[in-house]
Amino acid sequence: MASNDDFLKAAFHDPHAVANYADSPRLAFPGFTDMQRMATLLLAERVGADGRVLVVGAGGGLELKVFAEAETSWTFDGVDPSPSMLQLATQTLGPLGSRVSLHEGKIDVAPSGPFDAATCILTMHFADIEERKQMLAAVRQRLKPNAPFITVHLSFPQSDGARSRWLSRYASYVTSSGVEPEKAVKAREAIDSHLTILDPEQDESLLHEAGFSGVSLFYAGFAFRGWVSYA
Repeated sequence: MASNDDFLKAAFHDPHAVANYADSPRLAFPGFTDMQRMATLLLAERVGADGRVLVVGAGGGLELKVFAEAETSWTFDGVDPSPSMLQLATQTLGPLGSRVSLHEGKIDVAPSGPFDAATCILTMHFADIEERKQMLAAVRQRLKPNAPFITVHLSFPQSDGARSRWLSRYASYVTSSGVEPEKAVKAREAIDSHLTILDPEQDESLLHEAGFSGVSLFYAGFAFRGWVSYA
């Protein structure tokens, strides 16, 4: 079985996949645009003018663009291991890129901060549990006290046949969005084989273990969950 890193390289270094990335979340992720808007509002509750926000998994630039358009005085640091996806982020941001610093690599290449907030959207499920623990700890170390952290990723029950059922529901949703059934089945198989998906209770436990408090579910859309918590 290929590693998560091998899957990442295949998914986010392939020119065709990168070129079509902007459409992918909207096809697979229920309420993608509304989730981004909710995330922006949750950040703005505690991030004042001239806030500095860390975006983990910034490749593509989708959430960076949403945040930067909504909050015109914020600046951002985005990290992502794929140079192709960072190039796409630069294109997506256009003139907004003047307020964004992009860094190639994982969380360890991010500036030490301290940041006023951080996000990790549609990224955490690419990391195994040990790497996820390291990511969460590294994010918290870079945040100011009480700074918000938003994470959104695949998360659903894993026992008693629930995993298979939710993966099938994911494939059904993607098909209903207009993706060819054969491609939806392949996506389901790839997710099952290569991604680390936890019970929502496990996800919350890892946030607590990393030292985050006030962990609250703010988004649930079929196979995806999103939480806000505080350093």
